[in-house]
Amino acid sequence: MILIVTYDLRGAAGSYEEFFDTLKSQDSWSHYLRSTWLISTDKGPKEMFEELRPFLRSGDHLLIVRLSNKREDREGWLPKKAWEWIRRNEGE
Repeated sequence: MILIVTYDLRGAAGSYEEFFDTLKSQDSWSHYLRSTWLISTDKGPKEMFEELRPFLRSGDHLLIVRLSNKREDREGWLPKKAWEWIRRNEGE
């Protein structure tokens, strides 16, 4: 499954190293939008949230949702490599 992880972090960018390391440690990931990552994982949104929660600070915002595996449920303007990553990982 693919999770969409999108956030608004209020602190200095360099102070969230563990947050980003946790995202990068997942099975596979794509990061073509500034505050949004696509994560290929067996984990559900709640489990992913619990991994990231310790690195959040007051005023931060985080949303994690499953990306539908139905192509008609999504649309966008992304680089070709991003769409290829989605197609490769959507069935996992």
